[in-house]
Amino acid sequence: MTTATSDRFAKLAELSTDEVVTHSFVRDVPISGGKTLALVTLDNGMDHTRPNTLGPQTLLEFARVLDEQKERASRGEIAGLAVTGKPFIFAAGADLSKVSEIPDRETGLQMAQLGHWALGKLSELGVPSFVFINGLALGGGVEIPLNADYRTIDSSVPALALPEVFLGIIPGWGGAWLLPNLIGIENALKVVIENPLKNNRMLKGPEAFELGIADAMFEPANFLEDSIRWADGVISGKVKVKRKNEPGKIERVAKWDIAIGIAEKMLASRIGRVAKSPYRALDLLKAAKNTDKKTGFAAEDEALADLISGDQFRASIYAFNLVQKRAKRPAGAPDKALAQKVTQVGVIGAGLMARQFALLFVRRLQVPVIITDLDQARVDEGVAWIHAEIDELLGKGRISGDESNRLKALVTGTTDKADFAACDWVIEAIFEELEAKQTVFADVEQYISPEAILATNTSSLSVEQIGAKLTHPERVVGFHFFNPVAVMPLIEVVKTPHTTDAALATAMETAKNLRKNAVITRDTPGFVVNRVLAKVLGEAMHAVEQGTPFETVVEAVRPFGLPMDPFVLLELVGLKVGAHVLDTHHAAFPDRFFESKSLHELAEYGHILEKDGKGKVKGIDPKAQAIVDKHRPGDAKALSADDLRVRFEDGLADEIHRMLEDQVVAAAEDIDLCMILGAGYPFQMGGVTPYLDRVGASERAFGDTFHHPPIRGVQ
Repeated sequence: MTTATSDRFAKLAELSTDEVVTHSFVRDVPISGGKTLALVTLDNGMDHTRPNTLGPQTLLEFARVLDEQKERASRGEIAGLAVTGKPFIFAAGADLSKVSEIPDRETGLQMAQLGHWALGKLSELGVPSFVFINGLALGGGVEIPLNADYRTIDSSVPALALPEVFLGIIPGWGGAWLLPNLIGIENALKVVIENPLKNNRMLKGPEAFELGIADAMFEPANFLEDSIRWADGVISGKVKVKRKNEPGKIERVAKWDIAIGIAEKMLASRIGRVAKSPYRALDLLKAAKNTDKKTGFAAEDEALADLISGDQFRASIYAFNLVQKRAKRPAGAPDKALAQKVTQVGVIGAGLMARQFALLFVRRLQVPVIITDLDQARVDEGVAWIHAEIDELLGKGRISGDESNRLKALVTGTTDKADFAACDWVIEAIFEELEAKQTVFADVEQYISPEAILATNTSSLSVEQIGAKLTHPERVVGFHFFNPVAVMPLIEVVKTPHTTDAALATAMETAKNLRKNAVITRDTPGFVVNRVLAKVLGEAMHAVEQGTPFETVVEAVRPFGLPMDPFVLLELVGLKVGAHVLDTHHAAFPDRFFESKSLHELAEYGHILEKDGKGKVKGIDPKAQAIVDKHRPGDAKALSADDLRVRFEDGLADEIHRMLEDQVVAAAEDIDLCMILGAGYPFQMGGVTPYLDRVGASERAFGDTFHHPPIRGVQ
């Protein structure tokens, strides 16, 4: 490496003095004809729990090693070069902790250029280059193979993805230009944009091979040997590589721009236009149709520099750390050694939520699950639904025949709560009515042991009041799921003043075993997610009742980057549920939460939005508008979108500050974690509190910020 090059990236090296370096180890492998293949193994010296990552020092070492091998190639010492990873891991991409510490845009630009410069050497060796993708490959860990001439993949690879758009940036080390030119624009759109926005969906080895990301796939038992043998065949000319998805002239002329246009409309309808990274990625993919590699890489450099230094990436890294770290170590959780074993589960109710609970418990815990309801017909219908869902899992190949039979045998139904005697975990999932919940708990308590846990899925009632008539109220804990149960990753675990550490620990361990993230909250109205949403929905309904057009309300909340507007959300959760939530919060905090008489009437009418035959929203239903108009007071005053946005922001900042003052959760981070996992708040916003700090709402509402310093971009 030249001194000029070293100086060029010196600032990056200084930023990474504590980097866990992924080293590039070289060994020579003999191949046919007396030739040699240089095999570079990426290894950070740690086990599979700490994947290889690509920080500045790692990239500088990788570049130096490739330069040395290029010299050897020029002397005829090697006929090819291959790169692979340590056992089970190829590379997990850029070291995000280092990227998030970049102090300014210029340094961000250098980071992008360093990646292109280092990885680009794979196509400049003078001999064929190969990458053997032997395990997990994410982000830059996918761009290494994309920069090579040829690729093989292990059929057991569990995850391959370009998740950058999910994190507020773009594939900036060649991915946005190389991938569409390798596998076609439609496939590239799926990998670069669609999958990241589907909760960061990953590809398995066979899927990546089918898309054409790899040229050959081998089984794990002899993956390295088979890959070397295949590379030998390519070098000798015995193996001819054909790429069925590589775009031809017809695709570039006729399909490319159409696919981009469809993707842009999809993005706008699904996420709006607040998130920057998907649209920058779309621009790069569009330009890849008719630019050369040098131009494409330069465009990636500029886009990555802009995004790395911006607010949304910083907020995304904050959100990423919440989900990856804080969620794994919940604040306030008691010693897990106190948790009781759950060997049998009882579910009170056989409706849709109860059925989803039963299915989740039996799949994840693999223990007997009993459901009950008022009559045998409802019980039988519930059991039949669960069995049908298990059959569907079998049909999709997600479980084996043996597992299907075992799971079905574990699910039974009864109308006699005496059959719950052996249950050590009982959860109720009936309608939101306090006396009804008190009654079913008191009924079942007489049959279960004093140590058995009673969990309630209430979304807005007092957990303490639900357990008020029990002999052992200390066993009661809130266990609030979000719908759909199988998909949403959050459980709000609610602690009453009486809840024992054993009950709380059992709830936390049970959530973990269900593969959910749990956040502990105080027993207050709405807990976290519904209290924040009640503020948004209450303000939205109040605004339209005061004469502000529905469309203006939607415009006012657009800068929040929410996954859906308040009225779509109301219809999703159900207008009756929404009205109940607003009533609950108005009763608890009448000075800060509005009730909505029109929402009750809208609930009886059935909807707010007018839709076409395909379910697409056309606008506000005229009859719904008439219902709202009827409840408008004489002194009503419409607000502009800007004035209403400030009202939303300041109201949220004030309410969240009060929640923290009242110790509903331990910290602002827990509010954001709940909103990200339970309400789909976008990573690019960092949840809700970083956004409120950035727009000045925190200062306006309580004279401070939630974060010190606020989570903002750099210049």
